[in-house]
Parts: sequence; structure tokens; C-alpha cells
Amino acid sequence: MARILVDREELVVRLRWRERAAARRGDVRVPLEAVRRVTVEPDWWRALRGDRRRGLWIPGTLCIGTRGHPGGEDFVVVRPGAPAVCVALRPGAPFRLLAVSVPDGAEATARRLRRLAPGIDSSTRAREAIPVPGES
Repeated sequence: MARILVDREELVVRLRWRERAAARRGDVRVPLEAVRRVTVEPDWWRALRGDRRRGLWIPGTLCIGTRGHPGGEDFVVVRPGAPAVCVALRPGAPFRLLAVSVPDGAEATARRLRRLAPGIDSSTRAREAIPVPGES
């Protein structure tokens, strides 16, 4: 299963080789300063936003790849039975959201990311809604 790591000043979503093949891409790397908010979504399917784009989508079983919506693109690696760590990213990052199922220790992973990311928004533990075109 994919893992969320911190490598120096970068947040890395490390994919196993099968996940790389399914997503048709390598590991995802973003600067830690691009992290805006970190939340845990107990229901894996609630981490999915927008329409599927590139990747592998098996309903009720597995979702790996890129999803698009009016606010940009999300990268997800989620499966049933495990909560998803959702990392909202600032504008300018390659994705708006990273969602990764973490079977053991989702809350601990989220706490560690909140501690390591500079300038994180901790005003609420809820995820942001998808931006709607024309609204500010």
C-alpha cells in the first residue's frame, strides 16, 4: 500500500510498483510548504472528489490515480477498510488534494504531517469543499 513520507523538505507519496502501473506515474512529491491542511477521512470513499481521469478505478475496491474537478486535480490512492489521510495543497502545487489510505496509524501520520509542515491551517479539522467556478 502507498505510504506518506517526509524526505527533507518534501512530502512524498511513495507508490509500490503495482500502484505505479495502475496510476501510470511515479511517486508524488510536493514541497512541505505547499501543504495547507491535513485531515483524516474515516470513510475512504468520501476522499474522492470530481471525475476520474488517469488511473485505475474499481468501484468499491480500489481507486488509484488522478481525479479532476473545477478546482483542479486530486491524486488518490484509497481502498475500503482504511481511513484516508487527506492533504490539501496550496495553489501552485501539482494537485489540490492528496488522499492516501493508511490502514494503521492514520491519525498519527496526520499529526506528524501537521507538526512538520510550516504555515499549516489548523483553524478547522474539516476538509475544504471543491471550489465552484464564479465563487470566491
